[in-house]
Parts: sequence; C-alpha cells; structure tokens
Amino acid sequence: MNVLMTGVGGQGIILASDMLSDVMMRAGFDVKKSEIHGMAQRGGSVMSHVRYGRHVSSPLIPLGACDVLLSFEELEAARYVQYLKKGATVIINRYRLAPPSVISGGEPYPDILPVLREKTDTIVMVDGTKIAEDMGNPKGVNTILLGRLSTFLEADESLWIEAMNSMLKEKIRTANIEGFRRGRHA
Repeated sequence: MNVLMTGVGGQGIILASDMLSDVMMRAGFDVKKSEIHGMAQRGGSVMSHVRYGRHVSSPLIPLGACDVLLSFEELEAARYVQYLKKGATVIINRYRLAPPSVISGGEPYPDILPVLREKTDTIVMVDGTKIAEDMGNPKGVNTILLGRLSTFLEADESLWIEAMNSMLKEKIRTANIEGFRRGRHA
C-alpha cells in the first residue's frame, strides 16, 4: 500500500507520516518511509512517502503507483497527481495557501478537481482546518486528517490510539485523540 502525504511546512505532515508508519508496524506490516522537506520552514512544499505491506524494498512511491493521497492543502494535491494510480483515493483538507500569483491578483486560485478526476472519482474533501479551529486546537489538523485516512486503511482504531499515546506529549494527547475521532466521522 502506498500513501503519499503532501502539504506545506508547519502542517504536521512529518509527524502524521511517523504516526502512520508506527500504526502499520503495530499492525504487523513491513514499513518504509521517506520525506522531502523543501523550503518547509517558509511554507514550502512538503511530502512524505509511506509504503507498507508484507515486504517493502524501497521507501519511494513510483509514479503512477500511489493508492492514497492525503493532502493537507488543496493545491498540493494537484502538484502530485502524477503519483496517483487509476482509481486512487484522494483525501484533501479544505485549506488554501495562495501562491504568489494568486496573492498578486494575477490569477485565481486553481480548481484542482478536474485535474484529479482524470485519475480518480474517489475524492474526499475534509474540513480539517475548520474542525481543528472549532476544537480550539488549530495545530491538530494532522490528527483529524489521519482520522479520515484511517477509515480507508486496514489497521484497527485501537492501534492508532496506541500510537498517539506513545508519540504525542501528554499535554496535547487528549485533544489530538479527540480530533482523530472527529476526523474518522468527518
């Protein structure tokens, strides 16, 4: 199974991919992970490859082989469409970080859905940012999106909770587990 996570710096993508990797190891799978940070500290593009199965040789997802794309920002989903295999699942957080051409008024924010629909009809939009803000936990978008992702994967919910209990600091654990559960039902 090939899961690609994309977004911009500061959204918790690396932690989310670490959690997914931990969960799948707890489920008994061989797991490989790779990440590219780019200009992450300046809001630049970040992506993380997570691959799991009986035996995984490489951490990098080949072009056209991605089963699930989890995008923390709308435009980042379109940036990596070449990784999707036909019929892949795409989960997108309803969050837009306008690029300079949009900020300057030169172009409108692009409609990414037609680009994605060339590869798949399974596109799930999640109001992760709004859910996190409503909970008073704006940095908890990553666990909300993991909650939604978890409904497409075979690992039991208890393994996700175990991973969060072991990986998150105690002071943020309860809020993030609640966010995860809300994401499962988003």
